[in-house]
Amino acid sequence: MADRRLAVEAWESLFRAQYEVFAEVASDFAGTELSQPEYDVLLTVTRAPGMSARLRDVTSNMLISQPSVSRLVDRMVARGLLTKCADPEDGRGAVVSATEGGARAFRVLATAHGRSIAERMSVLSEDELRTLRDLTKKLRATRPDE
Repeated sequence: MADRRLAVEAWESLFRAQYEVFAEVASDFAGTELSQPEYDVLLTVTRAPGMSARLRDVTSNMLISQPSVSRLVDRMVARGLLTKCADPEDGRGAVVSATEGGARAFRVLATAHGRSIAERMSVLSEDELRTLRDLTKKLRATRPDE
């Protein structure tokens, strides 16, 4: 087991870095057509085959509750960013698809947002970025009791 003090220090540093970087790049959404949660939905949907994803897959990639994702998706449908229909493979579920307008709004913002993220992360070398990516994947994939 890791040294408790070191584990707490590492956690606090990770948490503070994530918070500060997120706050900086959150300004990318000011004055744009999409909010950050809408961007996150479209990120999942536009990366899926045919720009369509099951609502449960969208929800699993979000950091908000399932009812909040459902309400967000419904608002995005009303705004013409997404379409929503019953999942033909699961009658209880839904499939959401990016509309042409939703995909276009996503691409415009993704270009600027990606540039902002790359600029902020440029304080790290490519080796450090790979290490950070791999370490955070490891943290997300394991449980303390495993």
